Amino acid sequence: MLERLHEAGLKSEHAYLAGFVSVGLSFTSWFLSKHLERAGVARADRWGIFVGEWAPTFFAIGNGLRTYEE
Repeated sequence: MLERLHEAGLKSEHAYLAGFVSVGLSFTSWFLSKHLERAGVARADRWGIFVGEWAPTFFAIGNGLRTYEE
């Protein structure tokens, strides 16, 4: 899978950037859900955790792609 991503032109920097963006989106989704929805803090926490789980995946893909770039 990583080889195909590398061949498609995806670079490790793109995956790292996506990881950092997902951290920001995690905080933003938690904050907005907490303040704009009536569902309460529990739902806001679930949104933040759901989006926050993407970051380690993107960082791992970035590390894998870096091996193809060297």
